[in-house]
Amino acid sequence: QVQLVEFGGGLVQDGGSLRLSCTASIDMSSFSTMGWHRQPPGKQRELVATITSGGVVNYADSVKGRFTISRDNAKNTVYLQMNRLKPDDTAVYYCNAGGARVGNYWGQGTQVTVSS
Repeated sequence: QVQLVEFGGGLVQDGGSLRLSCTASIDMSSFSTMGWHRQPPGKQRELVATITSGGVVNYADSVKGRFTISRDNAKNTVYLQMNRLKPDDTAVYYCNAGGARVGNYWGQGTQVTVSS
């Protein structure tokens, strides 16, 4: 069974930084796309950033210029570096990974809280 394990959430002040990590239990090259989504309190889950196996990245407009997604294939890990955090970034952040042959998977979620 494929597992995605997330680390790095927490409480940070407005303007601060956090780095999230997501480690897959299988070879990450099996996934065509990995990414991060988030669900703010009382709202629907939304896309934050994605990265393909070829390294193509995509960001939500709300995080462009502040967040950076990257991957370390040797560690089967995808990262989300979050800088200049705002209270509106408060959410549960979920790692996602998908590939045509292996299916689509979600992590358990990690809470990020930005205080004003």
